[in-house]
Amino acid sequence: MKKPTSPTLESLTRRLADLPSDFLQEPMLGKTPGVHTAALVRDVFEGFGASLDAADLAAFEGLPKSDRNVLILVAVSLWLMASECFSARAEDRDALLNFLQGDIAALAKSAPALAYHANDERREELARLMLARTGRHPEGESKAVAQDRLSAISGVERARLIAASRVAEQRAREIREALIKKAAEESADKWTRE
Repeated sequence: MKKPTSPTLESLTRRLADLPSDFLQEPMLGKTPGVHTAALVRDVFEGFGASLDAADLAAFEGLPKSDRNVLILVAVSLWLMASECFSARAEDRDALLNFLQGDIAALAKSAPALAYHANDERREELARLMLARTGRHPEGESKAVAQDRLSAISGVERARLIAASRVAEQRAREIREALIKKAAEESADKWTRE
């Protein structure tokens, strides 16, 4: 088995910045013509010697229009996967497929697919997350530094923290209200006894 290579972050983000416009085309949704995302997935995986079966590809076909951003982001990610860094790593098949079938949906909720091409921070997030999912980190960084940086820039992590903060705030509000109600009841009870 080949030792995993550590690409430079700049090479990956530059690749995303240089994304051909074909990868940003409208995806085929239902009967609407467009980029056949499942075929693109199959082609990229076959390019690095990993075959996919129909069940693997089903996640990219027959999706509703609400998944438009997800499918475009899959195409953007495939452009990055087709880079030299990933193309010689057939052993990453499952990690990369899981990335496309799972992580992409969360990324698509946090930003439009075009942002992962046009925005420096989103390009870095996509590159770092893909490296992390394949057990690697950018050249010149330790695994811990790479994970810290990913957590710091992650739109998905930011959304998770905001949601957790809202839950905590709601819980604190409920506790305050319960304490105020209890104090009022104790005060009213004290008055009725006196």
